Amino acid sequence: MRTLKLVLAYDGTAYAGWQVQPGQPTLQAALETAWHSLTGETVRVAASGRTDAGVHALGQVVSVDSQSQIPAAGLRAALNAHLPADIVVRSVADAAPGFHAIRDAVRKRYRYLLYDGAVRDVFARQYAWHVHGELNAAVMHEASQALIGRHDFRSFESHWPNKQTSVRTVFELSVERGRAGQGRGGAAEDARLTVPFAAPLLVLLSPVANEGNLIAIEIEADGFLYNMVRAIVGTLVEVGRGARPVTWPAEVLATQDRRAAGPTAPPQGLFLLRVDYEEPTTGRAGG
Repeated sequence: MRTLKLVLAYDGTAYAGWQVQPGQPTLQAALETAWHSLTGETVRVAASGRTDAGVHALGQVVSVDSQSQIPAAGLRAALNAHLPADIVVRSVADAAPGFHAIRDAVRKRYRYLLYDGAVRDVFARQYAWHVHGELNAAVMHEASQALIGRHDFRSFESHWPNKQTSVRTVFELSVERGRAGQGRGGAAEDARLTVPFAAPLLVLLSPVANEGNLIAIEIEADGFLYNMVRAIVGTLVEVGRGARPVTWPAEVLATQDRRAAGPTAPPQGLFLLRVDYEEPTTGRAGG
């Protein structure tokens, strides 16, 4: 038996989220079906996070235990031949024994894209939230800094109380306006993915989105609560609209009451960018 680590990218538009659901198309089911078609094995794959319906990923990490002896590079190519066009395996690597995509994750990074142009953008509709009225990205960024650090984030959690703690540590949180395709560079391994507006191709090609009407909110933490990112985005948008003061997110955090925060942003603007692990993979990667 070997443990494998897969990194996936997907467009979540057509799926009812990651987790298998009876009678619904899901990303987990698509991957497990492709695996069975390739290897004959019936496996249960574990993803670093169960993204919701309509949410996308550039760096979703999946672990799977397998008896297959197909080399990692061969698995990547063969799985991609069996998967739908809106899911791709970016890499496959043999992992250390016992590696688990959920339990071993130490950091995750998400991006949320907002579009505040006056004209509705037909191409960006599945990859950004169209907010009517110009947003003040600089004020949103200033307001967001109160959420950095270790806090109880139950004010930004849809399902509370939960069985475990609502305390999380946010390491980075930024709000930045720019044009599609305009970037600031990034770390060596994922430089192509960490630029602020490396959004799907239709967004990059959209003439409306290239008028400076895209805003990227990026957040990195040691873990996230259910709908935490989307609740933070909805709260910051209220500040950007001028409906709430710059101090409001800090006040919401202190209330520990979800009713005090802004609305939950819609799913289509959310992208899982990257998941970090302390436990290194072993063996040769296929990608």
